[in-house]
Amino acid sequence: MKAVELRTEYLKNPAGIDFACPRFFWQCEGGITQTAYRIVCTGRGETLWDSGKVMSSAMTCVRYQGKVLRSRDIVQWSVQLWDEEDAAGEIAQARFELGLLEKDDWKARWITGGCRPSKKTRYPADCFRKTFSIEKEIIRARIYASACGLYEICVNGRKAGGFCLAPGYTDYRRRVQYQTIDVTDMLRAGDNELTAVLADGWYRGSIGAHGKRCVYGRETKFICQMEICYADGSCEITGTDSSWRWCNNGMIRFADNKDGEVLDSNLIPAYDGYAKVTSHPVTPSASDNVPLTENECFAPSASVSPSGKLLLDFGQNIAGCISFSVSARKGQMLHIRFGELTGSDGELCQTNIQTRSGGKRSPLQEILYVCHDGVNEYKTRFAIFGFRYAEVTSGDQICFEGDEPASAQYGRFISLYGHMPPVSADPSCFRAHAVYSQMEERGFFSSSNPLLDRFVQAAKWSVKGNSADIPTDCPTRERHGWTGDAQIFFNSASYLFDYAAFSRKYLQDVYDWQKKSGRLPQIAPYGGVDFYMYTMNGSAGWSDIGILYPYRFWKQYGDISLLEKYYDRMKRYAGFMMRRCGRHCPVYSCFPRVHGKARRYLVNVGQSYDEWAEPQDVKKFVWTDFASPHPEVSTAYTAHMMDLMTEIAGALGRDADIPLYRKYSDGCRMAYRALITKDKRFSLDTDRQARLVRPLAMRLLTAEQERYARERLLTALENYKWRLGTGFLSTPLILDVLAETDVEQAYRLLENEDIPGWLSMPRLGATTIWESWEGASAAGEVASLNHYSKGALCEWLFRGMCGIRPDGANHFVIAPLPGGHFTFAKAEYRSIYGTAVSGWEKKEGGYLYSVTIPANCTARIVLPDGRQMEVRAGTYHF
Repeated sequence: MKAVELRTEYLKNPAGIDFACPRFFWQCEGGITQTAYRIVCTGRGETLWDSGKVMSSAMTCVRYQGKVLRSRDIVQWSVQLWDEEDAAGEIAQARFELGLLEKDDWKARWITGGCRPSKKTRYPADCFRKTFSIEKEIIRARIYASACGLYEICVNGRKAGGFCLAPGYTDYRRRVQYQTIDVTDMLRAGDNELTAVLADGWYRGSIGAHGKRCVYGRETKFICQMEICYADGSCEITGTDSSWRWCNNGMIRFADNKDGEVLDSNLIPAYDGYAKVTSHPVTPSASDNVPLTENECFAPSASVSPSGKLLLDFGQNIAGCISFSVSARKGQMLHIRFGELTGSDGELCQTNIQTRSGGKRSPLQEILYVCHDGVNEYKTRFAIFGFRYAEVTSGDQICFEGDEPASAQYGRFISLYGHMPPVSADPSCFRAHAVYSQMEERGFFSSSNPLLDRFVQAAKWSVKGNSADIPTDCPTRERHGWTGDAQIFFNSASYLFDYAAFSRKYLQDVYDWQKKSGRLPQIAPYGGVDFYMYTMNGSAGWSDIGILYPYRFWKQYGDISLLEKYYDRMKRYAGFMMRRCGRHCPVYSCFPRVHGKARRYLVNVGQSYDEWAEPQDVKKFVWTDFASPHPEVSTAYTAHMMDLMTEIAGALGRDADIPLYRKYSDGCRMAYRALITKDKRFSLDTDRQARLVRPLAMRLLTAEQERYARERLLTALENYKWRLGTGFLSTPLILDVLAETDVEQAYRLLENEDIPGWLSMPRLGATTIWESWEGASAAGEVASLNHYSKGALCEWLFRGMCGIRPDGANHFVIAPLPGGHFTFAKAEYRSIYGTAVSGWEKKEGGYLYSVTIPANCTARIVLPDGRQMEVRAGTYHF
């Protein structure tokens, strides 16, 4: 038996982590059961830890227990396993490297450009340079770098680091991430040059639906510390300070994360000034996350729009950037705009992704590039766009709407270079590049329904398109880290991707914002949010992510560490929820007709989002939905959160907290039952599917109420022609609720191809998941076509349809639910414990089931006919 897939804190051979006492993970290959392991860690020329032979089947969350680790330590670790026959296996090896653990490790200074920034002015990218000489043999060299803005570093003209959009996105007022880059092989004897480019990014650039700027600050800044260790044992630090040269007269005249880039390739940085030393109140910390990287590449098909513009179709809706290589003359220009669809007029359409306020559009999603003589090679460096289509214009075709950055620069370029003929651009010279956090795919699904398979692929692409260091709602209009979207999709994402490190980082973003009252945000990081939305923080179903995320992380990965880390903060949020019980909105129309003891536990205060985004003919959105409390949703989620906190407190041994959680869980249930009984506005006699699904999924009803709700849900579905009528919160729950009564009801809803419904999207050509059930034709025509939340169906395909569910350390429950018109379905889940596979095929006499359990795991198999069995690793057929 051999250990494979070695990880340190969920990361593969990480460099620059902040875990001083990390945990190890591996999977087993060969054999049936791991009976023992031995871990050996070496570094600093010595053995740091030798666990000896440990009699245990543990292969996740194994804590380092050796000598104290220090900043910059490079640790090689190996693991050897013994199988069920006590036979020793081959030794497997991995490594990790610590970053700068202490504030005093930072010798570099924050630096900024030589101008005094104004909030209303858009600036070119800052360019920094430092030259230095190396005369001795190098053993290793590292760069530790961060920015308030986005940075890119080059060593001797070559880009350093395989990531992009660094340092990623956090609330810079509370936390700034740094990267560790190995540059040993990039340095040379003699003279060397270190250069950096600094752009606005999330810090100073456009964020939020209306493109708010300078949200975190006006002064972008950069910090870089290069440490070189020589063969003679000496070390040298070159850090940013006032000796670094600076200019902003390089080729990047404008760079905005959402709006795009303006470049004049004829310009070369002069570095004719000096950087200014500045400060930042936050010491950089490691992200301990997967990096943002450039991934899949797409070639376009091309057409000419009715107005004569070159239109590129890359075939897949993505979040990413573009590259091209064209031959041109000095002063010729290319203007490229990006969008998710083409309009009814055959032209590129940005209407569905843009907002307009005070004559300003956001986001612009455009590139303006001025060519030099010869071959021009370009790739976007400081922006990403949500797009499938790109419109390319040149020469007299270039035009702009309004006085915006690219249009202002265009006039200057015309005055410099004159009116030049269009560039002869071959469509084959363009490529689109998907950019997202480097999460490996872990879930694979196939079935006899091609539309469902395409839906799963669309969901995967929506996750990719909304994972730029945080989970966002869409990669275009808002690009916010909406907590509701994230909590809804966590389980699906963790089946589809290696989601642990990414979600762990985002949970830190959420708790970075937490207030003294315990309240948690609707959006994290909290930047670019309209002022009137502040009161929506604490919204039920959104802010509950602070409990739901670590709870689901525990269940999916068997890792209790996030519960341990955040429990006290989770308890504060639970207290915030409790204090809302019994309080009421002063608006008379919001007073539910609930009295007596039940009233003390009803949650009827605070603004919240309710179910959100139900089909327009089910619940039409009106602005008062923001202004009013929603006692049905808020009371339901308060009861549910108290249930989870009861379970969590028990798991952590915090038994003294349990009675209070149970008191509010029971009280909120009582209030909920009274609400739906006494107030006709919230009665179970409704065609709003969400109002029936939610209490059934959360076990809020009496037995009599539950029987009625299940019958009434079927009536509601019949009245709506078995189409989906749920919104954000209840869509992930409805199939489970239906399957509890009759799995055929779940399949009937799943297989419906009409709008609104899951399969209507791929039937109509969607390659990502839509924000609205109606797609771009939704009310107001402002609806992203890349919005993963409704893709939360995927969880049920793995856990319900094919029946794969992690159930504690090294154990699965496999309980497939075949049905509908499907003739086969198969799911493969490359879990933290290994690859579990479950599939079924319809035969003349019934169903054939195939199950594979990974090495060192066991499973309880539950078949629809009632058969149950406990099995060890292996492949089984039933």
